[in-house]
Amino acid sequence: MALRIAIAGATGYIGGRLIPPLLDAGHSARCLVRSPDKLRDRGWSKNPGVEIVQTDLADADTLAKNLEGCGAAFYLVHSMMSAGEEYAEQDRQLALNFATASRTAGVTRIIYLGGLGETGPDLSSHLASRREVEAALASTGVPVTVFRAAMIIGSGSASFEILRYLVERLPIMITPKWVSTPCQPIAVRNVIGYLVGSLAGPETTGGTFDIGGPEVLCYRDIMQVMAEELGLRRRWIIPVPVLTPRLSSRWIHLITPLSHHIAEPLAEGLKNPVVCREDRITKLIPQKLLSVRESIRAALSKMAEHSVETSWSMAGPIPGDPDWAGGTQFRDAREIVINAAAHAAFRAVCRVGGGHGWYAADWLWRIRGWLDVLAGGPGLRRGRRDPESVGYGEALDFWRVVGFERDTRLALRAEMKLPGEALLEFRIEALSANQCKLHQTALFKPRGLLGLLYWYAVAPFHGIVFHGMLHGIEREALNITKT
Repeated sequence: MALRIAIAGATGYIGGRLIPPLLDAGHSARCLVRSPDKLRDRGWSKNPGVEIVQTDLADADTLAKNLEGCGAAFYLVHSMMSAGEEYAEQDRQLALNFATASRTAGVTRIIYLGGLGETGPDLSSHLASRREVEAALASTGVPVTVFRAAMIIGSGSASFEILRYLVERLPIMITPKWVSTPCQPIAVRNVIGYLVGSLAGPETTGGTFDIGGPEVLCYRDIMQVMAEELGLRRRWIIPVPVLTPRLSSRWIHLITPLSHHIAEPLAEGLKNPVVCREDRITKLIPQKLLSVRESIRAALSKMAEHSVETSWSMAGPIPGDPDWAGGTQFRDAREIVINAAAHAAFRAVCRVGGGHGWYAADWLWRIRGWLDVLAGGPGLRRGRRDPESVGYGEALDFWRVVGFERDTRLALRAEMKLPGEALLEFRIEALSANQCKLHQTALFKPRGLLGLLYWYAVAPFHGIVFHGMLHGIEREALNITKT
């Protein structure tokens, strides 16, 4: 039976991949999101079966109105990226609001993706938080279907990115003893298969199911499989008992794109065995389960084809552009006339960051990236989801897309550690069919004396970086026109 399905968390890693299979199954989707613009460039967003509704999950009354008419609701929200050490309480409160609103709106069932792990006092705070969310969702009487998964392997997932970066960059690893913890990973496509399949299986309503792939491996063995699939030599992995979750998270932050705020609860959770204790779901929703090697191979294939649908870095809040009015504000504005169509110049602008670089003085960008990592920022390691296209809310190295108007404007807000707020904006003005003007503006609003000192310290490099970037974009646009 076709249903209208609400999805809370549609801008996240799993939520963003869930909508196309839901539509293929004949359902319609109502995406409840904080920032609708983050979905504007998804291929499925213009489908007539998709509604995108701006929603604040903290507002139970408005949320209830937005849930009206929905037969089922997916709750795929996790606050860890945005709430720091208070993420657990925020997650519990948002889940309680969602449960209350669902009951008011007449939603018949909630489907939640949680985490595997034994219950009890030794459960990590990360996994304990998932259990609290389960209880909050079920607290108002709406039936809740819970799927508990361990490591999800898929292109762009946080677990996959940690694994890939560690294996690629460290031929020798001094690791915590958690590398020997048993784990039952699952491919992201199998997770989606269970989530969508549950709508056709009324017997899953109100049930809690462990989901995993066909293999149980320790993290050390998973790393070796990754090395083989990457074509690398076998990694030397040396476990030691002295690395705490905090130290482990700092180490993960240094080597991978994830901040230590995200890495610490994940690292703490690695101490818990995460193995399915029952397999009822395999009989209720049968599907081919990918092995760890098959899952890694599929993820790497997606990356090679530049067809990564969603990434862990796309989740989280996108604050509005800084209030640039008033106070001290620094501006570096440049422009250039380009003998190419506006769409060619825009394509060139959208190629900044990631493996393509920043068109000029990449060595300066790399130095700034390493300094940012040492200061606790993301550095350049997040790269970008796709080498050609970008969308609102996506990460570009240590920037975030906060403005996107096709062939007209791209605005990036800095997420590196800064004593102030920074914005880099590109505007394209069409002069004729084959000529346009590119306006490039860097804005910086300092915080205190340190912010002023920072601007004056980096200002001498702007002539190299921003002038070179402007002319690099021009060269790229002309090359695009030729091809």
